[in-house]
Amino acid sequence: MKKFTSVSDVKNLQEIIKKALQIKENPLSETEKGKGKTIGLVFLNSSLRTRLSSQIAAQNLGLNVLTLNAAQEAWNLEFADGAIMNGDTVEHIKDAIEVLNQYCDIIAVRCFAGMKSKEDDVNESILSQFEQHAKVPVISLESATRHPLQSLADCITITENWKEERKPKVVLTWAPHIKPIAHAVGNSFAEWMQEMDVELVIANPKGYDLDKNFTKDVKVIHNQDEALKDADFIYVKNWSSFDDYAAMTEVKENWMLTNEKLANTNQAKVMHCLPVRRNVELSDEVMDGENSIIYQQAKNRIFSAQAVFSEILDGLNSK
Repeated sequence: MKKFTSVSDVKNLQEIIKKALQIKENPLSETEKGKGKTIGLVFLNSSLRTRLSSQIAAQNLGLNVLTLNAAQEAWNLEFADGAIMNGDTVEHIKDAIEVLNQYCDIIAVRCFAGMKSKEDDVNESILSQFEQHAKVPVISLESATRHPLQSLADCITITENWKEERKPKVVLTWAPHIKPIAHAVGNSFAEWMQEMDVELVIANPKGYDLDKNFTKDVKVIHNQDEALKDADFIYVKNWSSFDDYAAMTEVKENWMLTNEKLANTNQAKVMHCLPVRRNVELSDEVMDGENSIIYQQAKNRIFSAQAVFSEILDGLNSK
């Protein structure tokens, strides 16, 4: 593996899930693999699970870990090519990445969607610069359009919780929120689930369809109760409008997940990437109930990251 920014960077999804589950059984099985190498974790946006799980995963592999909260601790970055930097920006992203090339064997970066320019976000205006200018492997810790380490953890979690022969029905359902939320988790989950042996359905109100480049031919249902019928897994997530970019079209129906809605399912396991706004996206009774596997999902962030870091190190160590 030379980089990790989407499911297309994974040669065999089932093999990397298997590897992650083996790592979970013995997280310290490869403590020498990263010896003498450094990973730079660059955060342009806030983080809890991604930051801590990546640090734990890297340390489990013996990597030296540098964590940079770039938005708070670094110079103000300029991202525009050809910019005349006579304003508030002090360092160009190209120069910052070139320095990271000198210090790091792997660069992992988190860069959210700006939610102002659809073109910039769809074209990954920040992540693309890391991919262009980095001379070492680049890992996405979430970008404008995808959250691949989260999606791999989701695949691991579903695999752990499904033992029947038939395909599970997995529903990605939109949930309410108080502000416009980016599409990365929804896009990524839809993309990765299409590589899994599942029946995927997306439920969202009219006006909230995700980008067809990610959902492709997945069935989209605008009635939540209909979509949830006989579901085995429910992934709860908010996102803003894609067509009317970053808008929050009015939704009159109640889309918050409750136990009453779970009664229509096949005792569905409930997932959420966190952080979650309780009693807005889903109710306390669901979050704290026996159907919730949300904390298991969060723990698996360690093993998704460690599996990916291990694969990247295999490539580096073979040179």
